[in-house]
Amino acid sequence: AHIQNCFLSLNPEVETLPEQAEWGPFPLPDDSEKIDFVDGLHTLGGSGDPNLREGIALYIYAINASMEKRAFCNTDGDFLICAQQGNLDIQTEFGMIFLQPGEICVIQRGVRFRIALGPGVQKARGYITEVWGSMWELPDLGPLGGHGLANPRDFLYPVAHIDDELSGDWEIVNKNTGRYNCLEQDHSPFDLVAWHGNVVPYKYDLTKFASQNATSIDHTDPSVNTVLTAKSRDPNTPLADFLWFGPRWDVASNTFRLPYFHRNSASEFLACLYGEGLGRSDDFQPGGGSFEGGHTPHGGFSEAYVDEMRIQESEPRRILEGQMTIMVESSRTFLWTEYARVGCGTINTRGTDPKVWDTLPDRFSNNPEAKALLKRVKEDKKLMEERSKVYYDDAALEELLNSKTNGH
Repeated sequence: AHIQNCFLSLNPEVETLPEQAEWGPFPLPDDSEKIDFVDGLHTLGGSGDPNLREGIALYIYAINASMEKRAFCNTDGDFLICAQQGNLDIQTEFGMIFLQPGEICVIQRGVRFRIALGPGVQKARGYITEVWGSMWELPDLGPLGGHGLANPRDFLYPVAHIDDELSGDWEIVNKNTGRYNCLEQDHSPFDLVAWHGNVVPYKYDLTKFASQNATSIDHTDPSVNTVLTAKSRDPNTPLADFLWFGPRWDVASNTFRLPYFHRNSASEFLACLYGEGLGRSDDFQPGGGSFEGGHTPHGGFSEAYVDEMRIQESEPRRILEGQMTIMVESSRTFLWTEYARVGCGTINTRGTDPKVWDTLPDRFSNNPEAKALLKRVKEDKKLMEERSKVYYDDAALEELLNSKTNGH
């Protein structure tokens, strides 16, 4: 495992990345060693510190073994687990959760759980987003009303499930301020026969997301695809949003359908669960990742733009078929671990190759009307400079004042 939770500038073990980075599929463990969830957890990056009770951390897990007589307890924050490869049997203090690729599971701070490989699964991989000092919750739907996006009725909760073997030695692995410590006990931690309350683990199938988008003209901000959000101390900016991008209809009229090239202040981490995904190159594959730093230009590329320009009629069409991409968007600046920068061995920090825009036609600087307009602007600017020059020349200004005085 590679665990790091102190994402402060004074920590020499974490560093910034270039404006863009991309990872190929994160490596799965080989068969020579059995790696369970405790040992297969790797921190990629984050911001803040659990002791400050505000922050976020990104992880991947890559495992080939089940946790045997071993339970995990995260005392730092809430885990949002997203399975990418391989089914998981998750045993929690509140009951069992069966997690499949394309589903997410939230396990709150302090809940003990055990992760086992599902039937017939040899290896599993996925992503985890942890928040400190906040909790994952549904976004405010605002004008959408009471329904849409991730509907409450589609979230599933475990029923109480007591362990078959209550006696026996168990190891409890606690994550406390980003460090592991182990406790031993002579009975199962999963001895609960009933529960009631409203802070319990749950799961959600991302294919049930009821997407909303522009049905007349123009684009809707990607935040409309928010599945869950975690609030920050700033009431106007969330700590993190967990977003979904999957199959849907695209129907806006008189609109260039592709997302426009843009910059924004958010840190964005994308991951493809299956299909082709929404990355900037062929390196963006299921099991990998992509990062855009705050204020980094990003968006579509020239080939797709040129193809879209050829479309004369804006007919309704299905997009993103057969694929699912997730995104974690945060208002925080991310720092990255040695595992993410070097250790995983799959990172590409070259960013976007400028040549991807070479085939995009220049329809402005070579346009005759645009040239005439720019020429006129240049002439007007030169004339204005000539008129204003006297106000910056003390001798000329004094002569002008004297001539006015003598004339009076």
